[in-house]
This record gives sequence, C-alpha cells and structure tokens, in this order.
Amino acid sequence: MLDKSQFESIHASLDRWVQLDLIPSAASVVFGGSTVIDEYFTGYQNRETEKLICGDSIYRLFSNTKLITSVAAMILLEEGAFKLDDEAARYIPKLANLRVLQEDATSVHDTEPLESQITVRQLLSHTAGFSYGIFMDTPIDPLYRSKRILHPGNDLEELVDALTAIPMLYQPGRKFHYSIATDVLGRLIEIWSGQTFGEFLASRIFSPLGMTSTSFYLSEQQREQLCVLYDGADPENPYQPGLSVASEISGDYFRPRALESGGGGLLGTISDYRKFWQMLIADGSYNGVRLLQSETLALMRTNQLPAGNVVEFRQWEMPNTVFGLGFALKQKPAAREPTEAIGEYYWGGIAGTHSWIAPRANIGVLLFTQRLPGYWLPFFHEHKRAIYGMIRTRAC
Repeated sequence: MLDKSQFESIHASLDRWVQLDLIPSAASVVFGGSTVIDEYFTGYQNRETEKLICGDSIYRLFSNTKLITSVAAMILLEEGAFKLDDEAARYIPKLANLRVLQEDATSVHDTEPLESQITVRQLLSHTAGFSYGIFMDTPIDPLYRSKRILHPGNDLEELVDALTAIPMLYQPGRKFHYSIATDVLGRLIEIWSGQTFGEFLASRIFSPLGMTSTSFYLSEQQREQLCVLYDGADPENPYQPGLSVASEISGDYFRPRALESGGGGLLGTISDYRKFWQMLIADGSYNGVRLLQSETLALMRTNQLPAGNVVEFRQWEMPNTVFGLGFALKQKPAAREPTEAIGEYYWGGIAGTHSWIAPRANIGVLLFTQRLPGYWLPFFHEHKRAIYGMIRTRAC
C-alpha cells in the first residue's frame, strides 16, 4: 500500500500549479485498491469570489461522461438487449444508408456507399467512422457545426437524424477516430431500455451507487456548487500563466435540456465520480451493489482496434495507446513509469477531469480541474509520474 506521508510533495506540486496561475484548482483522489488513501483539494471553485474547491463542487465532466455511457451499454449487453456485433441499423434503420467520404475527396460531396454496416462494438471503440465537429480538423467537421448536431435543443433521436445527413469520415471498422459515436450509443440505450437516457443512468447507475449530485442539468439550489470554467492564457502553451472566465460551450445548465449527451453532457462532483471509479476498480461492484460482471469489465479493457491501429489525435500525442470498449489502454509505460503502468486504462474530459486505473499496481486516480483546454495538461502527467514514482520507490 502507498504511504500517505509520501503524498506531501504531490500536494505541493498541485499547489504550485494553482499558484502559478496555470489551473484554477485541483482535486485529487488516489485509491489503493478500491480504498481512498489520499484526497486533496487546492485552489478555487470561483477565483473571483475566492470560493475554495471542495468535495461538493460540481464539474462539467464532458468526456468523462463517455465512461458512464459505456458502462450503461454493457449493463444492457449482460441483460441480452443486444450483441456487440449487432448492426446499429437493426435498431436505428436510418443508419443503414449513410455515405462515406472518399479517400481522395476534394469536396464533402465526394462520397461512396458503406462497405459494411456500423456495429455496436465500433461505436464503443470509436471505429465506426464518424467524426465530432468540435476539433475542426477534418473536412466534414464544419458540417457538424452548421447542422448544429450537438445543439442543446436536440434530443438524441434528433441528433442521430441530423447526423445521417453528414458523410462519415471513414468506412466502419477501418481505424480509430474520436467521434460522436458515444452519443449514438446513448440513443441506442434509449431504444434498448425503453427509457430516456437520463432515466436509465439515474435508475441503473446513479441511484444504485449513491451518485446523488450527477445529472444532465442542475437545480437552482446547486448554482453555488458549480465550478467556474476558465480559459488558459494560450491554448497552444499550457505553461503560459493566466486564466480568464470562459464562455459556456454547452448552453444553460440550470434548466432541463433536450440533449442528454452520452459523449459529454454530465455534471457531477468528484465525490460522486469517486463511487463510480471505486466500482470499476472493484471489478464491477460498490458497497454491495454489482453493476457489471468482472468478465464484462475485462472485455472492456481489451483492445478492439484493427491490427496496427492506435489512438491518434492531431492535438496531442498518446503513444503506445489502443482502445477497448470505452477506455483507452496503455500498452507500454511512458517515460519514468514502471512496468505496472502496462494495462492502465483511462479517459478524461476537455475541461481537465482526468481518471485512470492501473490494475497491475492496484491503484486508481482522479484528478479534476476546470480549465480549457484541459485534457492533456502537463500537471496531469506530473501527477501521474509522481504516483508511479511512489510505486517504484516502494518496490525497491
């Protein structure tokens, strides 16, 4: 077990990032097995009013939502609602006739038919061939913006309907491309369960785990709990000091919204997400409640990408990384990491909500802030290296 006294230097490093005006706050939770062995909060939920961050502060989880959506789908898989290699068009017929951008396309109108149908497995592993529209780094991304795919006024059925008018970026199963696929998965969960996506999450995940502060929108009484979202001084240089209040990118959080985005719509506290993370660490159960069988989680942690394919982003590098059913998977240790890092699975959100589990080391970590862009910030890597360094020291 990691020694609690060793965390003092890690806490000091998080303090330093806040003091240097690089992040507004940091909330860190470290697990030994499924037991919390260290919890630390530093910085501000609201810098302007000097309101301190705490366990009840509410974060925009953004893409941490995808992990919850993936678990929701696997709950229904265990219940026999679908099979992983089922064609998505079996449940959403409009997906059967999508067009695909040709490899040599000079226009978004240069398309070809599907060579094969999209499967549920491909949606879970981001190999379905969709794009996202939020990074504006593909020829079809502007169409996601112009057709307002992720507009808060669209429900999931309307999102999928709008999506069918946009060409796919790749043929299904060809390669990994981070995408809106998890929102399509949310719509499938509605069809399989007969509930709205939010109702299914509340009844099958949030209520059983006691996640009382996680939802797609907030009550007026929760307004004082919501973290202020900040922009960094320079999106291209995370070491440039300076933070300013960011514009909201997902609309008004304080009234019910039509879009219950499985890809990035949830809000919640780190105290709530901690319960979800403990469930994953404990192979599918938490506090006497079992959500998934251990065999199902093992499948989620198994590479699903085509041979020779890896996780790639134009914005940042993720070397030696593949993808399972909802999680990124580390195949080799990064610099200054021990061999226990092999098999680490993880993901995070664009405002800086990081989460990872290293089964070989029997540890898990949550590290949350609210800064754009915040998925691949250096403070996250520094924190991870320090924790892995403690493991290396313990082994000596």
